[in-house]
Amino acid sequence: MTGVLVWVAVGGLGGLGAIARFGVDALVSARTGGRFPAGTFVVNVSGAVLLGLLAGLALRGDALLLAGTALLGSYTTFSTWMFETHRLAEDGQAGAAVLNVVASLVLGVAAAALGRWIGGGG
Repeated sequence: MTGVLVWVAVGGLGGLGAIARFGVDALVSARTGGRFPAGTFVVNVSGAVLLGLLAGLALRGDALLLAGTALLGSYTTFSTWMFETHRLAEDGQAGAAVLNVVASLVLGVAAAALGRWIGGGG
């Protein structure tokens, strides 16, 4: 792939990842309701599985840039996760904030390990 084509693909896949994040977040949030940011939680854990899968498949070069950085980098969201955790704490829901951090970290690492295992990376 040429340099210009790679960067056009990064932009396009980045947009698709962001749209997918919006759709999954909206779907999950509509079904769960409540104040816990379940949509962001599902997005980030599912993204961790997929990123682990890419690691297990040992993607390199442009394939890793496009799938990992462009598509899944725009699908997952650290900033929204931290913003929602901060909002929970500010709203006096410290338990939910702690749950969001701990569950996201534990399940995110487990999900990445699962994805890596599925991809054949052990």
